[in-house]
Amino acid sequence: MAQRRALVVRGGWEGHRPVEATELFLPFLEENGYAVRVEESTDVYADADAMAQTDLVVQCVTMSEISAAQLAGLGAAVVAGTGFTGWHGGIADSFRASSDYLHLVGGQFATHPGKEPCERHGGAEDNFLPHTVRITDLGREHPITAGIEDFDLVTEQYWVLHDDLVDVLATTTHPTRPWHPWHRPVTSPAIWTRLWGAGRIVVTTPGHSLDVLAHPSVRTVIERGMLWATRTVSAS
Repeated sequence: MAQRRALVVRGGWEGHRPVEATELFLPFLEENGYAVRVEESTDVYADADAMAQTDLVVQCVTMSEISAAQLAGLGAAVVAGTGFTGWHGGIADSFRASSDYLHLVGGQFATHPGKEPCERHGGAEDNFLPHTVRITDLGREHPITAGIEDFDLVTEQYWVLHDDLVDVLATTTHPTRPWHPWHRPVTSPAIWTRLWGAGRIVVTTPGHSLDVLAHPSVRTVIERGMLWATRTVSAS
């Protein structure tokens, strides 16, 4: 069997520590038999030959920009069978100006509600809320999340805009609070998969900081997601 090839693409907003965050998962990929290539920009997406030989893309690029050629290359690779995965803003808050990227991924960060205004002090912790990630009925049977129980976090709780083509493995619910303008609880997907052509996409929204990525359930989901998303059809 040919060795599987993983491409780790990182960059964008430094607040999500893309280098340190991706380094956490390189040993897992190598231990599972992947040849790993690391790129510090999305330029590689426009390299058709490189993408055609890639079985899995792990992206950690928050915000930033992507060119039409780069996005076309990424999309074509996924359609042809390359897996695509990531966590938090590195995949769900990438390339805000690109509607085609949103279409590919199927869900996009909208906000992370904050604490009561009187409890805010101007730091990232203003948006750290206790919340629960709940595994769906589908998630309890899916290889990525089977055996994982609902779990609690105190970190950013992503409010995600999404479409019906995502298969939701876990959700999180944003409650109503007096200082917020919405009038009923809103449930967002927290972990989802998406089939796109011959490719598989996995998005895990928890992962703002290294301690969250080290949470046993979060890390397990991300690692299983890498394996599940990996190419299942032969590269041409």
